[in-house]
Amino acid sequence: MQLQFTAVFEKVPEGYIGFVEELPGANTQGATLDEARTNLAEAVRLVLEANRTLSEESLGGKTVIREPLRLPAA
Repeated sequence: MQLQFTAVFEKVPEGYIGFVEELPGANTQGATLDEARTNLAEAVRLVLEANRTLSEESLGGKTVIREPLRLPAA
């Protein structure tokens, strides 16, 4: 099972802009719809990676519990 997000693409004069409804900061653009899709997948990866890094930095040396979070398919 995979976690699923909602990608939204809008046609603009320069091509397409896209964002993920459920993930603020995950947005992109592309000259074609396929390019915008590819770019959006990379943007999601980068946002998640950046959030993970920020979380690790803010926790410093604190003792925490990390565990997988699995969500049922909607």
